[in-house]
Parts: sequence; structure tokens; C-alpha cells
Amino acid sequence: MTDKPTIGYIGLGLMGKPMALNILKSGYPVVVHNRSKEAVQDLVEQGANAANSPKEVAEQSDVIFTNLPDSPDVEMVALGENGIIEGASAGNIFVDNSTIKPASARLIAEKLFEKDVSCLDARVSGGDIGAINGTLTIMVGGPEEAFQRVLPIFKVIGKSITHIGEAGTGQITKCANQIMVAAQMVAMGELLILAKKAGADPQKVAEAIKGGAAQCWSLDVKTPRLFDGNRQPGFKAYMQAKDLGIVMDTAKQYGVPLPSTASNTQLFNSMLELGMENLDNSAVVGVIEMLANANLLD
Repeated sequence: MTDKPTIGYIGLGLMGKPMALNILKSGYPVVVHNRSKEAVQDLVEQGANAANSPKEVAEQSDVIFTNLPDSPDVEMVALGENGIIEGASAGNIFVDNSTIKPASARLIAEKLFEKDVSCLDARVSGGDIGAINGTLTIMVGGPEEAFQRVLPIFKVIGKSITHIGEAGTGQITKCANQIMVAAQMVAMGELLILAKKAGADPQKVAEAIKGGAAQCWSLDVKTPRLFDGNRQPGFKAYMQAKDLGIVMDTAKQYGVPLPSTASNTQLFNSMLELGMENLDNSAVVGVIEMLANANLLD
């Protein structure tokens, strides 16, 4: 027997599945639900329990996590028919690891507050590697008391954990994160293709500039994959494009001009138009390759 709270996890995709598995391996009882039953079965074989709906997950759990594609998905799972709101009890905590609109996070928090359920919008960054290794960066909005209760679980899945403020601030922080991530991916693609076409070895260029002011996570982690010819996710391009759409909507809501992010958003949308939606976000270099009529690995 364990005195640890039971954890529900809904959404077992590229990020959610390894996160749920790390929680399970750390000794927490875990209840899982996912549209694809294969992912559920994989976790059941390792000791998790399966539920047939978000409502059933909530009925069996103390803390309920979601990791879903977009705002409508989270709203439906949290507030819709057979949703978390129908199964949750007073004192439960709802933790959303999805990237959604700050307004959606605040709406869900308001509705669940009526059932005495606390909400944390706890966005993560670090890709599938961070999810697998339990080294994610976690940015959290919501009540301090709920954050402290969930902190031991966050420490299982993440390395850098910051409580930002009230509901929605975790999502606002994720918007800021995605501005920088997109800028790094595009800049990396531009510098590599510039080096290639101008006659310098792009691999040596990347290695050289990593030792100076240009050093960043993208150059450290993504360039070795690109030079190996690996453009598989990672973090899928269509998710990056979706996140940038949220960034631009949020910026419009608050009257903030984001000129470089607007340009980067167009480049990631171009990936979708070119059939690159399921490649890694670093594969935006492919758009630069087409514009420059050059190939990184030729």
C-alpha cells in the first residue's frame, strides 16, 4: 500500500506518455485515459489502471493531469459531458500540461473552482527527451497551496519548476517560451544554410559559435540531429505552429506587436503547407533550404 495520492493522466501522446510513466515509476498509483488504447495498454502493463472517460479518471484520482493538443480539447475534457468536472470531488487538483490559450485556462479554473477543485496550468518545455528523462522545465499558474501540494509530483517529471502566479500565468509564460523557441529554430536554420551556401562547413560553424554569445539549447541539442539527417520529432512542427497561433492571438488581445514572431509564425505555417507538419520543429530549416535553393547535407 502507498500513502501517495492517486494520479490521473489524460492524454498519452509524445509527451504525456513518458511523463505519466515517470510518475508511475516513482511509486504513485496512476489512472490513465487516452483516445488511442495502445498507449493505455502499454501503461497498464507497467502497473497503471485504465479508465473509460475523463469523468472516471477524476472519480478515481486526487490529482488529475491532462496533456492534450489544443484549447478546445482541454475545455471538452475538463468541462464537457463525461468530463473531469462531472467526476471531480472537493479538494481535487486539476493540472493541465497542455499549451492552450490563457483565457481557456482561466475559464476552466473558474468553472472547477465552483466544485472546490483547484487548477494549475503547468506548461512544460524540453521536448520528448525532457519528458523521457524527467528533466522538463515546468511553468505553473494557479493557487500557491495547490502548487505546493503538487510540487513533489512536478519534481518527478521536471528539473526546473517555477510558480509564476495565478491562473493563466503558466500559459502566458509558455507563450513567452515559444517566442524564444521559434526564434532559435528559425535563426538556427538561417545560419546553417547561410554557412552552407557561402562555402563554410555548417557543422564547424555551429560548433564554433556554441562557445560564444550564440550558445543556446537549440544549437546544443538540435544541430547534432540535423547533421545526422534526423528531422523526426521531438516536438512536431504542427504543434509549434499551433502554439505560435496562441502567441499571436494573445498578443493581439493585449495590443502587443510581435514583428519577428509574426514572421516566424509564417515560416512554421509554411511547413504545414509543404507537408512537413509531423517533422520536428527544427526541420523549419527545410523551408529555408527551399527559399535558398540549398540543402544542408549536400
